[in-house]
Amino acid sequence: MKWKQRQASPLAEELIDEFQLSPIQAKLFSLREINTAEKLEKWFNASEYDLADPYLMHDMDKTIERINQAIDNGEKITIYGDYDADGITSTSIMVETLSILGADVHYFIPDRFKDGYGPNLERYKELIENGTNLIITVDNGVTGVEEVKYAKEHGVDTIITDHHTFQSEVPEAYAIMHCNYPGQKYPFDDYCGAGVAYTICRALMDDSMSDMLELAMIGTIGDMVKVTGEGHIIVKRGLEMINQSERPGLRTLIKLSGLNLGQITATDIGFNIAPRLNAVGRLANAELAVQLLLTDDEDEAQQIAQQIEDLNEKRKELTSEVFQACLQEVKEKGWQHTNTLVIYNPDFHEGVLGLVANKIVEALHKPTIVLTKNEAGEIKGSGRSVEGFNIFDALEPLKGDILTKFGGHDFACGLSLQEKDINRLRKNFEENFHVSDSLEEKEYDMELPMSELRPELMNQINLVGPFGTGNPEPIFSITEPQISHFFKMGKDKNHVKFTASKNGGNLEVVGFNKGYLNSNILSFVKTLYLTLSLNQWRNKVSLQGMIDDIAYGAPQLAVPTKVIDLRKEDYIMGFADRYLLFDKKLIPWVENGLGINKDHISLVKDYDLNNETAVLLDTPRNKAELDQALNNEYAQLYLRFILDELPVQSIPNKDAFGKILKYIYAHPELSLDDYQEVAPYLGLDYDSILFILRVFFELKFVTYQDGKIIAEKNPEKKPLTTSNYLQGVNAQIKFMQQLRHMPTEQLINYVKQMML
Repeated sequence: MKWKQRQASPLAEELIDEFQLSPIQAKLFSLREINTAEKLEKWFNASEYDLADPYLMHDMDKTIERINQAIDNGEKITIYGDYDADGITSTSIMVETLSILGADVHYFIPDRFKDGYGPNLERYKELIENGTNLIITVDNGVTGVEEVKYAKEHGVDTIITDHHTFQSEVPEAYAIMHCNYPGQKYPFDDYCGAGVAYTICRALMDDSMSDMLELAMIGTIGDMVKVTGEGHIIVKRGLEMINQSERPGLRTLIKLSGLNLGQITATDIGFNIAPRLNAVGRLANAELAVQLLLTDDEDEAQQIAQQIEDLNEKRKELTSEVFQACLQEVKEKGWQHTNTLVIYNPDFHEGVLGLVANKIVEALHKPTIVLTKNEAGEIKGSGRSVEGFNIFDALEPLKGDILTKFGGHDFACGLSLQEKDINRLRKNFEENFHVSDSLEEKEYDMELPMSELRPELMNQINLVGPFGTGNPEPIFSITEPQISHFFKMGKDKNHVKFTASKNGGNLEVVGFNKGYLNSNILSFVKTLYLTLSLNQWRNKVSLQGMIDDIAYGAPQLAVPTKVIDLRKEDYIMGFADRYLLFDKKLIPWVENGLGINKDHISLVKDYDLNNETAVLLDTPRNKAELDQALNNEYAQLYLRFILDELPVQSIPNKDAFGKILKYIYAHPELSLDDYQEVAPYLGLDYDSILFILRVFFELKFVTYQDGKIIAEKNPEKKPLTTSNYLQGVNAQIKFMQQLRHMPTEQLINYVKQMML
């Protein structure tokens, strides 16, 4: 990660005076190019009454005319929605508005597991057979060429309202309402589905429809579209509306979420409300969530909201279970040093695959696809990627060959395939992995003014919000902080808290999923990058920082240390000039898995530079390799020894060898892939099985013919210890273990002597 400070010209003093901006507000507004009286006036005071004329949107005239015709004629109207938070809220907006107008309106939300995303021909047929005269899609539809054609042939008009990317062929719908329709005059181009639905309802009712803003706001935040321009108005006013909401469903959901009406923020919507609505579509039918938003009955709202809360808890449990099962499979299959992961289990719940893939990417830093089998026998999955690797570009060429269905974008995808092609997908995914040479660049706003750290500062910052896509939450830096009062939190001690001090100011800092931090690593912290929030505890309100990232550097010591022992630390801080490796095969993993720029990676045998800060990253296989590495002049040398390319971490016991040999005789002519699948059954990881098979091959207990493992009928009896391969690996293991566990003083003394 490379950090760059945003730059902009300061606001004019007259603007600062006119709008009474604090120094931090003036700075943040200038960095977001909200730098004129007109822009500031709109930012602070614009409301739904300032939104553009809805009739500027393409086909609005036709849409309103056709809907009014359907209402006048008593035609059956069906809203065809989607199962995420945006689809749920846009469905609710359309249904409620048409109900007010007296329409015969119904709605249909596709089932994630039976219908899939977007238009489904069988569902269109059912709707038409059941008497629907007009179909209105929300948050979907631009891909429904075949479905719209069928409806048209059967005398049913379709109005598409959507915001997703147009494909090469556009449906021949009665009307297409789209926030980014080519050439249209509407000035805002990044509404979500709920934003488009809200715009249509403004036109239908010839009114600002303020009561719908809270729903449009949830869809906007849930779908991560722009919160600038008209998006700013919808989110800002929507938050005001939801904090005084009269909807029984929303009020109950807010209460069960542990939030307080009157204090709901955009963060609360993004991390509490939208995920609960999304959970319904992940585990059940999302029509339940539409019922919640539309009901006027307090008892019904309580009942439905509790069901949704239960589904959300189940979603968390399933996500955790599938995530742990995936980690276990990575270990059993020996995939720790692969660049990519394709994990399949027919028992995984389809609704959490994307969430799990995302968690694996965060934990293991590998592009990951998680697959399961649905009731129809189809293999379906979700993929997530890492910075620098476009998963869509890597997999899109496989569509029509390995993949039967595929869609997505740079960092995420959904796909389907046949079970027999999973290994082909795994092989292709691994072979096509590469990362961009350039480091990810992220921007921060400014150095945090430590002398002004009071809770009131948060109120000033919030006036520059709401934050989201297009208006990023401010990120502040604290350079060379003094860190104290460090401790770990949470059930698994995976979160941290400490105090950062500088220039007389103190800030409590929280780091989620930063369990790798400890007092030793903290001494290397050069810069903290964080966002700010308020912490309320026992009626006391205080400012706190939330870690976004940490930049590291060598500690500023009075007496520089030549050799530093960091063998006990797994985390790579990434500030060294050179990362030295003994084993060439580890280079792709260090570059891709650990995110080290390839220009800073060298093999020990090729390294001949001097006076660099260097890291011995992997473990030498013997003393000669270690001594070669120490025959250089370093400014500083960090001892890590955290990686190796050993086939196994310990020699399997005699019983394991006997179990595998017995299995070979009982199951002749299995392939290596077969043994990878049965590894859990045998109680061994795949690396251990491969090691045992290689020893057997050397001792001529088995042969390898046409990709099959075949046991010799009458092998010559030999002790396992006569295997040169076993002896060699055993010697490497002993040396590496000695090097990793040698007392610090003894190791550093040896290193210093060799470097003299």
